[in-house]
Amino acid sequence: MSGKKRGIQNPFDRIWQMRFSTKKPVFSGERPTAEQVRKELDRVLAVRRYMKVLRSTVFSLVVVAAVAVLISVFVMPVLQIYGSSMNPTLTQGDMVASVRTSEFEQGDLISFYYGNKLLVKRYIAGPGQWVDIDKEGNVYVDGRLLEEPYLTEKALGECEIDLPYQVPDGRIFVMGDHRSVSVDSRSKSVGCVSDEQIVGKIVFRIWPLSGFGVVQ
Repeated sequence: MSGKKRGIQNPFDRIWQMRFSTKKPVFSGERPTAEQVRKELDRVLAVRRYMKVLRSTVFSLVVVAAVAVLISVFVMPVLQIYGSSMNPTLTQGDMVASVRTSEFEQGDLISFYYGNKLLVKRYIAGPGQWVDIDKEGNVYVDGRLLEEPYLTEKALGECEIDLPYQVPDGRIFVMGDHRSVSVDSRSKSVGCVSDEQIVGKIVFRIWPLSGFGVVQ
C-alpha cells in the first residue's frame, strides 16, 4: 500500500511551494521611488529639527529657572506675609518682593530675621535717634511728630520699653502698621533690629494680582 493517500498533500510540500514559489515572492525586489526617498528624508529632517527645538527649549527653561532662583535668593527675595501685624498695608497671604540694601529711609518696609522667622515691619528710627510714643499712639522721633498716612488706627500697643527710648548703635527701631497687635521694637523679645538680621526693603507686591504693584 502506498505511503501516501491519494488526494492528501504532504504539509512539508505545501510549505516548500509557498517559500520558493516564483509567482508570489515573499520579498519584493523593487527599489523605492524618488518620491518615497524624498518623503523619508523630509521625515528624518523633521524629527531632527523637532529634537533640536526641544533641546533648545529645555535648555532655555533651565537657564530661566536658574536665573529666577538666583535673583530670588541673592537679589530680590520673595516673601509671604503671615499674620495681621502689617494690616492694612499687607495682609495674610500676600507675596512681596524685597530688594537687598542697607540704606533705608523713615517709613520704609523692611524684612528681617527674628529667630527662624522672617518678619516685615516699618522703619521708624535709626541709630542714636530718640523714639517716644504717647497714650494715643502718636509716634515722635527726636521730638517731632511722625506723619504716618499708611495707618488706619494708632495705639500704644504692647510697649515694654522705657520711653523716650534711644535706638542703640548699629540697630533700627521698627513697628508694625497694626499697632494694637504688632510685636515689634516696643517689645523686649524683638527689640531693635541689627544690620545682620536685615534681608532687605519691601518694594513690590506680586500676589494677589488685585494688589499687584509698588508697596507704599
